[in-house]
Amino acid sequence: MKFIDLFAGMGGTRIGFEQACEEKGIKATCVFTSEIKEYAKSIYEYNFKDEVSGDITSIESTDIPDFDFLLGGFPCQAFSSAGKRHGFEDSRGTLFFHIARILKEKKPKGFLLENVPGLVTHPKRRPGKETGETLETILTILEGLGYRVSWSVLDSSKFGVAQKRERIYIAGHLDFKPDLSDFNLSTAKLGDILEQHQPCQDTPFRRRLLNLYERHDLYGKSIKDKRGGETNIHSWDLELKGSVSPEQKKLMGMLLKQRRQKKWASEIGIAWMDGMPLTLDQIATFYTSVSKDNLQSMLDDLVLKGYIKFEHPKELIHLENGTTKREPDSTKPKGYNIVTGKLSFELNKILDPNCISNTIVATETSKLGVLDADGIRTLTDRECLRLFGFPDDYKVNIKQKELYDLIGNTVVVPVIKEVAKKVI
Repeated sequence: MKFIDLFAGMGGTRIGFEQACEEKGIKATCVFTSEIKEYAKSIYEYNFKDEVSGDITSIESTDIPDFDFLLGGFPCQAFSSAGKRHGFEDSRGTLFFHIARILKEKKPKGFLLENVPGLVTHPKRRPGKETGETLETILTILEGLGYRVSWSVLDSSKFGVAQKRERIYIAGHLDFKPDLSDFNLSTAKLGDILEQHQPCQDTPFRRRLLNLYERHDLYGKSIKDKRGGETNIHSWDLELKGSVSPEQKKLMGMLLKQRRQKKWASEIGIAWMDGMPLTLDQIATFYTSVSKDNLQSMLDDLVLKGYIKFEHPKELIHLENGTTKREPDSTKPKGYNIVTGKLSFELNKILDPNCISNTIVATETSKLGVLDADGIRTLTDRECLRLFGFPDDYKVNIKQKELYDLIGNTVVVPVIKEVAKKVI
């Protein structure tokens, strides 16, 4: 079985497909690979010893060897005319077009594509339909090329991987419609893939966490200021910017919840947003345990230390190109709002070895903490790879920062394997 690997990334799709072929007693040979990111090409070539071609948009189909199967975890771009003509032309200008043109010109037996689950309803779900126009256009194009096509959204945590990661898988074949159901399911937990006695980074932030909390109490905790609840640790809990009184902590907890209430948007006179600045008078309506003068003093102190900011509310502005943005409205009175976003801390979550991880994304991979020995560390290279089902003989020859970026956008190998088995 000859196949090509497009938008190849680290090669996870290739590994899963080759594993499926091996299990079926088929010899699989990759005859062409395309990937544009340089450090992805580097780690791919290091592991597979194949030369990786560059940008698929500049490669002619005639320059690709004949093959039986196409693999592609294509990035999702908005379709220029999606849902209007529902034809091959509708995908021009998008990366999916290059999959379609290769399928059209090379006519392989089948294909396997992967994408984010949001593709199902992009740009929005149609009345009476479970899909949006983009997916409908993709399916129409693929079927128009002669393929019988199936799709399904699958969660990697049901395929023996310690990560909840939902993705859409689209599979097609010239001779039959693949059945993407009735998989052999299994589960795992983070403790199954974590390495032991790895070096821990010693920083004031991590020492503060360990000094204030028992180790088992840190499991599964998020560290961010814009959400509440028992599973969250905030900068004021850690007193990272200065001391905070018990009364101020109580005030911050109430402000955290109230700033999301839709009634305040109506009172302020702006379109609702998830977190609005509230005036002293508004805060005084729900925080009644101190006088307004004392409340003002508490708020001033929290502003001075940087836990909250005093700002105008932001109105929703509609731009000529159809997009929107938020801009401060100086005609509205200033109010008090939480400052820090979720990526502002050294770590934003401590993983629980008894559970699975939430979906790993590129921007947050370096901020996931693991308790090990006497400290807290980030994920090792091997743990990153195991969270996506990569075999332990897969090698890393790039910087950890680059690996973190790639791993957050890669495929889950065991899911690819099981889907591929349904098609090959």
